[in-house]
Amino acid sequence: MQQPSVKSYYYVVYLFMIGLFIGILAVNLGYDTWIVDGSLLASDMIARLKNSAPDPGVLLGYILKQRLITVCMLGLLSTTVIGLPAVCVYICYAGLSAGCLLSVAVIRYGIRGLMLMAGGIFPQGIFLIPAYAALFVWALGINRVMYSRNPYKEYYIRYGKQFYVKKVLEIAGILTVVIIGCLLESYVNPKVLHFILNIF
Repeated sequence: MQQPSVKSYYYVVYLFMIGLFIGILAVNLGYDTWIVDGSLLASDMIARLKNSAPDPGVLLGYILKQRLITVCMLGLLSTTVIGLPAVCVYICYAGLSAGCLLSVAVIRYGIRGLMLMAGGIFPQGIFLIPAYAALFVWALGINRVMYSRNPYKEYYIRYGKQFYVKKVLEIAGILTVVIIGCLLESYVNPKVLHFILNIF
């Protein structure tokens, strides 16, 4: 069972990179829509970010809600027949969003745009990125065991109880890491982002 799990990480990376490439391509092909007429990361948006001072407690509640909804949604979907395509679509969507945002930032601000994107995911990305990768692999793994043919089906039938205990422990660990990332995103990241915004 170990080898397919390792392969799943490669699949996650491939799907994310596909979405990332599509996002970059979409922004470059739709330059007028995204850059000329668009307001994403425009000067007025940067000014609002500079002047914003979010309450960490309120921000934590909002971020926790969004993150935990995603974890629960993917966890529940992974136990259904549509779980595999749903998870794959979500991974591509995450890559697509990252590609669009990264392209707009680089086109508008060059190297400063890269710094802005790095500041936007630090330090919570150290925890959230591996946690989401593990979540995707977890969801793919549980769906594969429940719905695919041998040898996964035989493993599930023979070790069903142990399988569930292992998966519950894994998702509990993932949730813990996600919560740590949310704490950093609420209390530390705004300070990092404001520091980066001083160069704009």
